[in-house]
Amino acid sequence: MHGPTPPRPLPTDRLTFAMPPTHASVEDERRHRRERLAGALRIFAHAGFEDGVSGHITARDPEYSDCFWVNPFGMPFRHVTAGDLVLANADGQVVEGRHHVNQAAFTVHAQVHAARPDVVAVAHCHTVHGRALAALGELIEPITQESCAFYEDMALYDAYSGVTVDAEEGRRIADVLGTRKALLLRNHGALTVGDSVDAAAWWFLSLERCSQVQLLSKAAGIPVLIGHRQAVTTREQLGGDLVAWINHQPRWQEISRSEPDLLT
Repeated sequence: MHGPTPPRPLPTDRLTFAMPPTHASVEDERRHRRERLAGALRIFAHAGFEDGVSGHITARDPEYSDCFWVNPFGMPFRHVTAGDLVLANADGQVVEGRHHVNQAAFTVHAQVHAARPDVVAVAHCHTVHGRALAALGELIEPITQESCAFYEDMALYDAYSGVTVDAEEGRRIADVLGTRKALLLRNHGALTVGDSVDAAAWWFLSLERCSQVQLLSKAAGIPVLIGHRQAVTTREQLGGDLVAWINHQPRWQEISRSEPDLLT
């Protein structure tokens, strides 16, 4: 006797799969970037990335390409709403908003944005594992599938000159980053970039976890490296900003549904 006929697969065009949205107007795109920026800041807060007034995320304005949205200086990440964000020009001067910006950190972000017109967002925070790796002056090594996303796509700024307030220092940092997605600032912390807020935020989240795994594995023994060819192939599969955007969507859905006030 034959069993029941199994159900037929649904056509793929009837299945939902999130992709980056298109925008009907610059105002719509601006609102989208501000909402995603506020959400990313809250996600960072829940991840424990906040340390005093250090760290922030910037997002390029879709109309004024030399101006950037950023979290207000001194406001807790978990309290930031889209309406709280500040728009600053390349010199760090506030052109829209009610709060100051962190001038020292903004200096670096402005220079990265200037050097990388392809970059929409830049993320930098003083995290525990990122700072530990920075203290060692080590880059992420290809020891896990996730870490391969940074293989040969991450640089080390091998200097420390204190709090960065000089535009020339910011330019040197941007030069070392080059076309890569991530930078480790020795004795300081990590920085990531992306062609969307979601991508830059995801790379930072992933980089912090990869830093933790690397530190733990080296404390326990000698990690086995993934070979060059396999690491490159894995990076090509998982290291693009579209993949980062897709990976970030569960985080965005969770924070936007559980804390909808961030959209105000």
